[in-house]
Amino acid sequence: MPVGVVLRRTAGVTRWAKWSWKATAVLPGAADADWRELRSEDGVTEYHAATVPLNLHGAETEAYVHGLGAEVPCVYVVMRPVAGATETPFEILLVTASPYEAQDYCDSAEEVVEKVAMPQGLAAWVRAFVDQFHEEEAFVKRKRNKHFEGDKQDGIGDPRVRKDADIYASPALKRGRMA
Repeated sequence: MPVGVVLRRTAGVTRWAKWSWKATAVLPGAADADWRELRSEDGVTEYHAATVPLNLHGAETEAYVHGLGAEVPCVYVVMRPVAGATETPFEILLVTASPYEAQDYCDSAEEVVEKVAMPQGLAAWVRAFVDQFHEEEAFVKRKRNKHFEGDKQDGIGDPRVRKDADIYASPALKRGRMA
């Protein structure tokens, strides 16, 4: 589904940042846009920065269930800063409904990931996908393979390796034995 990304530009709060940018909304089913100004008032400007496809994958349904189960279901906008650009400072890479995929992008620290509330229509579309393709996996506890070496357990390393002396003896005790 094509999803438009709305970015808000406000005045920066420090002298080092002229502008502060934040993803504030997504527009499901939006037409193509290239930094089209939506509105501007009191020094705050909102842009329809880009329209990118929101792709859902059958292997990610567990992540979608996790995201939809949040108090406020969200999508994540992944943006890459454009070096030296002032008017269009971000390239919109993707929009994802998977919090796990968003976390992967956060780990790289090369992209900016913004959490945006998911509109009801988009949430219904994702929920319908999950209902169709999600298969709950039963939890299976792993069992340890207990390795039995016999009745003798002396607590000194691997019993299969022969040792000539007490490996826990202090160096002073060993020097006394040598003299």
